[in-house]
Amino acid sequence: MDSQRRFRRIPAALSCLGWLLLTGWAAPRRADLTVSHRARSLQPGEVVLLAIDSIRPLRQVSASAFGREFRCFAEADPLKWTGLIGIDLDIKPGRYPVRISALESDGKTLTSEYPLVIIGKNFPTRKLTVDEKFVSPPAAEQPRIQKEAERVAAIFSAVSLQRYWSGSFLLPVPGAPISEFGKRSIYNGQPRSPHAGTDFAGAAGTPIKAPNAGVVVLAADLYYSGGTVILDHGLGLYSYFGHMSAIAVREGERVAAGDVVGKVGATGLVTGPHLHWSVRLAGSRVDPLSLVYLLGENSQKANLRKRL
Repeated sequence: MDSQRRFRRIPAALSCLGWLLLTGWAAPRRADLTVSHRARSLQPGEVVLLAIDSIRPLRQVSASAFGREFRCFAEADPLKWTGLIGIDLDIKPGRYPVRISALESDGKTLTSEYPLVIIGKNFPTRKLTVDEKFVSPPAAEQPRIQKEAERVAAIFSAVSLQRYWSGSFLLPVPGAPISEFGKRSIYNGQPRSPHAGTDFAGAAGTPIKAPNAGVVVLAADLYYSGGTVILDHGLGLYSYFGHMSAIAVREGERVAAGDVVGKVGATGLVTGPHLHWSVRLAGSRVDPLSLVYLLGENSQKANLRKRL
């Protein structure tokens, strides 16, 4: 009797299968690309780490967001890629798409879209009294200032195809952060551009160490930032160190994480000795501390939480 019941069910099952085939039904297909993210927060000035998984090997991946393109990389597994996205200081709250474009080994292009919901952030204001020549520079200094600004802008607009950095990002000096990223600045009563870096306490002469590997693309004395070094970490990621009393590297030199690149000073637009550290990611102005939170050593993250 049980066998007869089982045979009666077979035609019904075949009928159901036939209906599914006629209606075009298909089993759910796994997405070619799976995307997720990590970040300290989704606010202006933050770095976002994208994790991109593929079902087939890839040879190239990039992500575009906020009108900028960010190059991604694979450590070893061609199925797993990583990208760093910068949320610039001026990005307004809202929902923004991150568009992923990937190239398979056979040349086929895969695309995906991943949303990021950016929330607003209120930045405090700082009022400083400085040498008037930095607020209203003499006419004779204007050509120098313009030339230096153009040189720095050209550096930040270039994107090296090679990734020089790896592993954790280190704090360049042991001193605590003393003026956070994004503060609105008023010098001698006049509003100026927001503070696009983080300042760290440090006595004059304190060694400044490279937070990660890179190539020295600028080592010079600049009008506003004094003794200045810029490191190209690769793939559009740069570190900018200002107000140095001494520079210990040359342009074109390769440095490793922890190498001394200069010494803390009080050169340029300052009120006292300290280190100014800025980070640019594909031109986006981002907080260096967000990079340390994402890619720093656990001990440094714990120390930062205690200090801030």
